[in-house]
Amino acid sequence: MALGSETIGRKLLWSIGLPGLVVALLGVWHFSRETRQAVREGTHLEALALAEFVSSTFTLPQAPGAAPHGAVAEVLTSDTRLFRSVEDLRVLTPDGRIRWSRRPAEQGHPHPEAARLSATGQEAARTIDHGTEVVRPLGGPECSGCHTGEAAQRMGVLQVRLGEPALHRQLQTMFGDALGAMVLFVGILALVTWLSLRFVLTRPLKRLSEVMGRAESGDLLVRADARGTDEIARLGAAFNQMLARLTSMKVEEIDTHRDLELVKEKLALKDELEERLLELSLLFDVARSLNTTLELDELLSRITRMVVERLHIPDFSIMLLNEDGMLEVKHAWPKGRGLEGHTFAVGEGACGRAAQTRKAVYLPDLTDSTSIFARRGLRGGSEQGSLLAVPMVHAETLLGVINFQRPETACFSAEEIELFTAVADQAATAVTNARLHAETVKLTLTDALTGVPNRRHLFQRLDLELARAQRFGVPLALLMVDVDHFKRLNDLAGHRAGDETLRRVSDVLRTRARKVDTLGRYGGEEFVLLLPQVSKATAFEVAETLRRAVAESGGLGRPGLPGNHVTVSIGVAHFPTDANSQETLVDCADSALYCSKRTGRNRVTCFEAGMEMHPGRERSINAPPSDAPTTPPAPSGIAKA
Repeated sequence: MALGSETIGRKLLWSIGLPGLVVALLGVWHFSRETRQAVREGTHLEALALAEFVSSTFTLPQAPGAAPHGAVAEVLTSDTRLFRSVEDLRVLTPDGRIRWSRRPAEQGHPHPEAARLSATGQEAARTIDHGTEVVRPLGGPECSGCHTGEAAQRMGVLQVRLGEPALHRQLQTMFGDALGAMVLFVGILALVTWLSLRFVLTRPLKRLSEVMGRAESGDLLVRADARGTDEIARLGAAFNQMLARLTSMKVEEIDTHRDLELVKEKLALKDELEERLLELSLLFDVARSLNTTLELDELLSRITRMVVERLHIPDFSIMLLNEDGMLEVKHAWPKGRGLEGHTFAVGEGACGRAAQTRKAVYLPDLTDSTSIFARRGLRGGSEQGSLLAVPMVHAETLLGVINFQRPETACFSAEEIELFTAVADQAATAVTNARLHAETVKLTLTDALTGVPNRRHLFQRLDLELARAQRFGVPLALLMVDVDHFKRLNDLAGHRAGDETLRRVSDVLRTRARKVDTLGRYGGEEFVLLLPQVSKATAFEVAETLRRAVAESGGLGRPGLPGNHVTVSIGVAHFPTDANSQETLVDCADSALYCSKRTGRNRVTCFEAGMEMHPGRERSINAPPSDAPTTPPAPSGIAKA
């Protein structure tokens, strides 16, 4: 409680002392007024009585031979106690001259106020400065004894002026002394009252107010002075009890607040733990979903579907680094916008910047023209919202970039960016595994030396093409190609030169084959070429073209061989002209090849009935089982040639 000039003591002092002082002053003023009024009335009566006394002297009998009205002159000049308070006593003639006066020098002279005095119609007394004046007309019956006629009715005017009575002065002195005594008494009473209020009421209340102020500012350990038995002491004791209860409540509040903070912290940790568990669950689902397939296209489809459904990303695209070093869109969502195949250079746009820096690039507002990364976006994509581009990096190798986009601005939190980065890392691992799987599959189906399909892949393709030919009734030709004098080449130039020759021959054959044709290494120095939907004559022409291409290739010149050049022999078999099954078709092509080798090499031979029965050829069905080795034994007769 703030202490100012308006304290309780002063309020009480003013509320008690000031009304008492006003009442006392009013009482003194009232009694003084009544006293003055009584003195004034008494003075008036005294003046009237004196005037009547003086007037009665005119009726006194005259001594023989005495001056007229000698008694009046004697009365006016007498110094009796009756006339001690008289200041002026004059008798004026009707014409305004002073006939008799206590001041003999005035007699016979006109009175300066004769007009006023003569105008008085009847006896009147009035109060003047420091006295009382009575004007009494003279005449009438009291003068009829000496005067007759109308002159007796108006003989003159009697003026009596009395000074201020001594009683009035004494009363004024008494009231002045009484007023001073009262002021002194009021002052002493006010001082005593003030001291009493200060020590009995104001100071204890001030100390209590200070204690309350400290308690209000938060100091609940302070206590008020409760000594004594008066109301203030009891108020202090009650206030101390209230502070004690407040202290207990504050302690309980602190304990409760601490408990609430602990509970709040635990709840926050629980929420954070749940979020982390949800993220881990999501990452586990991502890893499990991505690791269930090793097909790259299926993998990218799953990544797209998972991001849209689980991460609630309405606009998404995944880019992979192609052979030209460009970021190419492989999959995008929503579908049908034509984003697939769209390319970015590394360093171009937000995705290119992410690929260049190997760090996530976040654009909170795509409409912000000040962002250099927002100048180019995906054609067909949204041009507003926020974009997050996260690179896919595995073992320090850049694989591509994943773009997450939402229509709202600044809607990716730091936790989401961290989660999406982890998803991109999982996707990078899955893409790496898919590519490794593709490479492994390619190695299992491709000849390591020449790069063409190996024997296993070749016969799988033959089964497929033969089944298609049987179902749709279309022809199928099989060309079996063998490098002439390959054993002599190895003996003369070494096996490294033989391997190089096989690679160049396969290159010549591959460049001349159609996209629908299948070229594979059959084993050793033998190759097989499948020609779907060609006649036997066309197959012969193709074989002849291949033979000439090998014979005329500038890179296949070899000294020591016939003609100092590598040549090939080719056998041609046709379905359904020559065979109706895989085993028979291969055997027919092998028989025709044997005929080409037997009849001089560097030539093409089409299968004819009976070739498979030549006595110099060991008959053998060369179709391998599904688990046959990739390098089968050479057909009978060919290795010998």
